[in-house]
Amino acid sequence: MAIRLSDEARQLAALFESETEATVRDCVIDDDHGRVLLLIKPGEMAQAIGPAGEHVSRVEDRVGKPIKLVEDAETPEVFVANALAPAAVYNVTISENDDRVAYVEVDDADRGAAIGDGGENIDAARLLASRHFGVDDVELT
Repeated sequence: MAIRLSDEARQLAALFESETEATVRDCVIDDDHGRVLLLIKPGEMAQAIGPAGEHVSRVEDRVGKPIKLVEDAETPEVFVANALAPAAVYNVTISENDDRVAYVEVDDADRGAAIGDGGENIDAARLLASRHFGVDDVELT
């Protein structure tokens, strides 16, 4: 799938990469939730976050918006689980009937974390899974 970035998203991705030396694979400006979503190359999350969150905090201060980091993955199942972090995801099943839906099994205690304030976490998972894997919806079970 070809991912298109706005000029602002390209600039934010470049800023994040220069500040953290982590590779950004996608950048979405999430106006609905007033934040930036950054998709990070697998294995580079620690570099993106930095010691005690220093790297991501520095970039958040510069852009004036919170940043949600998501680690990229090879499969839609792992990708959706990563997008719902920090919730404990037990299993993700992709149904390919009429629509492509990711059914996510999370611990009851983590349902709130998976959904996020105002649905921000599950919305990020839906948006990114659609952009990168053609997933039509993400549902918690």
